[in-house]
Amino acid sequence: MSQSVLRVLFCSAGRRAGLVERFRAAAERLDVGLEILACDMIPEQSAACLLADKSFRVPRCNDAGYPDSVLSIVREHGVDLVVPTIDPELLPLSRAAEDFAALGARLHVSPESVIEVVRDKLRTSEVLAAAGVPVPDSADHAALLANPEALGWPVFAKPGGGSSSRGLQVFQRIEEVPERFPEPMVFQKLLQGDEYTVNMFVDASGALRTVVPHMRVQVRAGEVEKGRTVRRDDLHQIAEGIVRALPELRGVACFQVLDDPALGPRVIEINARFGGGYPLADEAGATFAQWLLEEVSGRICGAHDDWRPGVWMVRYDSAVYQG
Repeated sequence: MSQSVLRVLFCSAGRRAGLVERFRAAAERLDVGLEILACDMIPEQSAACLLADKSFRVPRCNDAGYPDSVLSIVREHGVDLVVPTIDPELLPLSRAAEDFAALGARLHVSPESVIEVVRDKLRTSEVLAAAGVPVPDSADHAALLANPEALGWPVFAKPGGGSSSRGLQVFQRIEEVPERFPEPMVFQKLLQGDEYTVNMFVDASGALRTVVPHMRVQVRAGEVEKGRTVRRDDLHQIAEGIVRALPELRGVACFQVLDDPALGPRVIEINARFGGGYPLADEAGATFAQWLLEEVSGRICGAHDDWRPGVWMVRYDSAVYQG
């Protein structure tokens, strides 16, 4: 059933001002009212919270009470769609999916079975490889120490559950690798070549509707600062493989690819959420925000793959003021 006003809650809203703007534009195109709610640990210091119609303070997303705090906002304000924006909150929210559904809210998170895979980078590599998706050879710490030549050198190391480019390291030889780390690490052969983010939209029935790659021309703090949309059949085929490997994946997701000159494209991670570079895909015509609003409001989802290649995004710093 369609409705005249939709209420969308952005979690861990932080700096996602661009995402808020894309949802507002989508609602205007659909001619529906939209109320934007946002929550963060310190909402008065969040640009997206300041741009929202209402904002709320919540605990850190790894706090045991975090899902209940989000549920409370949904219950009290009649939220229709909940949109998480960072990786660490996906698993705790997915475990409360039935509670959100009972309140009549669409939680934009894939099932727990999917999140458990994509939040573990070693398991991601194993699951994708088993489905024939090209990934770099990977090993955990114990396996690397037991067989130092298994991957070749140098190796790239990253936290198994990390995000936002945290804790990345490169080691040139086994003697440089510490005997222990503060958290589980994944090691991979160091790849070269251009890096791509591939945005994808899987509709409510599980059909892959859109695949939009963009080249990450310049990156800052793990997010694309300069990028350009490109059409590549091989990256579309990789997206199809990811959906086969993770058949319960739903909604918006993105994955990172390194196009190694010797090996070809290799998937290095998956984010089962809106990526930071999503506004570029939206500008190119892949309006994921609108398609989600269509699904939530009971309209026919207009998802398509007719977006424009060659669209550039060059980001700059802006500000939101209060007081």
